[in-house]
Amino acid sequence: LVAFLNHMGNLLKVLTCTELDQGPNFFLDFENAQPTDCEREVWNQVNAVLQESESILSGLQAYKGAGQEIRDAIQNPNDMLLQERAWNSVCPLVIRLKKFYAFSLKLEEALKSLLESLTCPPYTPTQHLEREQALAKQFAEILHFTLRFDELKMRIPAIQNDFSYYRRTISRNRLNNMNLDIENEVNNEMANRMSLFYAEATPMLKTLSTATTNFVTENKTLPLENTTDCLSTMASVCKVMLETPEYTSRFNSEDTLLFCMRVMVGVIILYDHVHPNGAFNKSSKIDMKGCIKVLKDQPADNVEGLLNALKFTTKHLNDESTPKNIRTMLQ
Repeated sequence: LVAFLNHMGNLLKVLTCTELDQGPNFFLDFENAQPTDCEREVWNQVNAVLQESESILSGLQAYKGAGQEIRDAIQNPNDMLLQERAWNSVCPLVIRLKKFYAFSLKLEEALKSLLESLTCPPYTPTQHLEREQALAKQFAEILHFTLRFDELKMRIPAIQNDFSYYRRTISRNRLNNMNLDIENEVNNEMANRMSLFYAEATPMLKTLSTATTNFVTENKTLPLENTTDCLSTMASVCKVMLETPEYTSRFNSEDTLLFCMRVMVGVIILYDHVHPNGAFNKSSKIDMKGCIKVLKDQPADNVEGLLNALKFTTKHLNDESTPKNIRTMLQ
């Protein structure tokens, strides 16, 4: 990660307008980015949220599910011991799922604070990224977390199975002599919201996309370009870094490459949801062909989840205005 932040700064020197039609030419020193006085308030607020992110990821990674207990209970409906064992296995998992969902709401607020700071007048998005390097770094870290969370979640079908069993059991109320105190923690309204969240293939990305779209809608006096240019600039930075052997050869670990790829894909998806024409058409300020090529050049295991995110969580990929060659690249 340090290598990524170090070389991201150097990279911005090469983002001249001659090399990238839309690339600003400025230096961003992510390696030593510390919040300035004017950034500190927002930085502290976002930092408090980001500090929880690793424990959220390790909690998700350790999620084993109650599949066997649930199967046993369903196959033996009259065996109350098995019913009780399934219920007692599912309840702590539901509490954990609530924690993940609650974290998505905190992440949404953090993202809005960063967007406000990185898009507000009188500065252009490029000037913001230059002036508020510590906030730009936090924005990248939120995207990095989001894609890691969603990649993990996609590999854990037990989450939805466990939650469905929980809801069915609550609604039947057959276990009213058991631990129904959990309804104080996860009442029906909360369960509905959690159901919608976990039904998404990539729930954290969906949360960020919706938050970004709402941010643009609610700030009617703020030009849309302030937000989309911020996103397209970050995508350009990551793309050039990934396709330039001079930079990638200096990375100390594969994690740095993954960080860069996740941030690039994250900003593309946000751009595609927020810009009326999306990220894929010819007028887009993101070089989608170049971005997809960069991903395809990586080992398949590293990018399968990211390519799926571009396929299934973007909004405009299947529009008629999307060039055929780009759609083919993602098939």
